Amino acid sequence: MSNDVDAKTDTDIEAKAKQVRLLLYLWDLGGSDVKRGELTKRLKRKKETAADYQNSYQQLEENGAIAVSRYKVSLVQPKGLQMLQAGLKSEAFEFESQIGARTANALLKWIREQAMSAGTVGDGAVAAGKTGESAIASYDQFKQVALDVYDQLNRDYNLDDLVPIYRIRRTIGDRVSRSQFNDWMLEMQANDILQLQGGSVEDSAPDKIEDSITTELDGLRCYARRLTS
Repeated sequence: MSNDVDAKTDTDIEAKAKQVRLLLYLWDLGGSDVKRGELTKRLKRKKETAADYQNSYQQLEENGAIAVSRYKVSLVQPKGLQMLQAGLKSEAFEFESQIGARTANALLKWIREQAMSAGTVGDGAVAAGKTGESAIASYDQFKQVALDVYDQLNRDYNLDDLVPIYRIRRTIGDRVSRSQFNDWMLEMQANDILQLQGGSVEDSAPDKIEDSITTELDGLRCYARRLTS
């Protein structure tokens, strides 16, 4: 009887750990319209398959933490971040093996953003750049937020001063409309604060290209380089 209980407990802990990892990686990938295949690929460890995470997706969706379409996954606010925060705080959660640099950097990013938001996720506010923060009402406010996000992404991901525009857009989130984001980013370029550069995103993903900026005059612009210190 005791062995059965212990086995069930271990299984429950493992299931919760998978859910926490899924939420963390989803959040780190931008949290909105993330390709399910990309997320699952990051989740899988040696000898694991996509099927090993089917229950995790299903349980988190049933709990209202994520929204799943056929190909994409998004965090549901604020439930998703609340569950992630609770999972990372739980003494029962731990990584079962050595973690790579990407996971370590995701945790560092989470810790930094929690420090910035003073731990208020549970009260309805969320980490910097996510749904729940006040809307950006002016160009000057947007400029400061965009530069802060640029610097953070550039530092956390070693982007060599060439930050993907889609990452800036997704980090700022719905604090600003898509069209206003485009207009203010182009205004920052006109003011010699940022240089928006062409090319394509690292994996040519259509959703990342869509979250870049396209103009009739300059065409597709996927990266931003800061011109001012």
